[in-house]
Amino acid sequence: MISCEKIKKDYYTALLSKDNTFEGVFFVGVKTTGVFCRPTCPARKPKFENCEFYKTAQEALLASFRPCLRCRPLSHPNYVSETVTLLVNAVEENPTKRWKTHHFKELSIDESTARRQFKKHFDMTFVEYARARRIGIAIKYIRSGESVIDAQLLSGYESGSGFRDAFSKIMGSAPKNTNDHKTVLKATWLDTILGSMPAIADETGLYLLEFVDRRGLKLEIKRLLLKTKAAILPGTTNPITSIDRELKEYFDGKRMHFETPFHLLGSPFQKDVWHELIRILYGETRSYSDQAKSLNKLSAFKTVANANGANQLAIIIPCHRIISSEGTLGGYGGGIELKRWLIEHETAHKK
Repeated sequence: MISCEKIKKDYYTALLSKDNTFEGVFFVGVKTTGVFCRPTCPARKPKFENCEFYKTAQEALLASFRPCLRCRPLSHPNYVSETVTLLVNAVEENPTKRWKTHHFKELSIDESTARRQFKKHFDMTFVEYARARRIGIAIKYIRSGESVIDAQLLSGYESGSGFRDAFSKIMGSAPKNTNDHKTVLKATWLDTILGSMPAIADETGLYLLEFVDRRGLKLEIKRLLLKTKAAILPGTTNPITSIDRELKEYFDGKRMHFETPFHLLGSPFQKDVWHELIRILYGETRSYSDQAKSLNKLSAFKTVANANGANQLAIIIPCHRIISSEGTLGGYGGGIELKRWLIEHETAHKK
């Protein structure tokens, strides 16, 4: 989902004016109706606060929105072929249907042609589209408090293992009952000049902010789920919106301190290490031994370094500011080149 406020406002302006130059640029999900539309949809325009904007149809489907019946965002005659239109309509007639080879034959459609045309227009195959539609329905049921087993059956999955596999393939983790957990976390991808960064948060603070190439990212998310016993669903929260804005300011060289609230999930010792990292000033570095000394843990050098590596809030908790005593960069979960870039960026913009 697109979270940048300026982009969202630009897209909303295009929506109000039905600007056809934005066709294929974004889709808008309307929270009050549960549908997603093209920018030129003739329907009555929703309020800005009821809109969610997506770059792709798959993102809108996974957020549990269904295609609008008025503007038909995936079936516009000037945008897709009759084959695609026919298949999209067939899915909407029975969105929980599991498509098999014989279903294509019944419609006199070549399965490979369907795959190729969907991939060309929507950057996903037809099977991926149909799966996203079904999983979107399941997510909607889970969000509303239905049990996982009920969501599974209501979205057309007879096999529990098949449902979990399909859900995990798209969402990265198996589904969990929201009513079985105290916490519902939202996850989204933030676009930065250093690549995508997954962010996970509830309404009070961030739990995870990482570079997508970080070693062991999937394991980090698994540990987060175990510690919070939470359900992770796609979406955004105020802390995610806040850190998205602050990261843009940071990368523009205009922000040296972060104000977005966050949660620290770790042992008392790990939390002490992370708080000590936060005390390192923007544009400065400290050696591993100096960090251990400041914690009165000089003999626990490796333990301190391991705690640095367990940090789940990249940049906010600046473990990139720790280097070796010899002046070399040392290690970094996001990779040495990222660490080098961050240090040089802060040095250049230090005031």
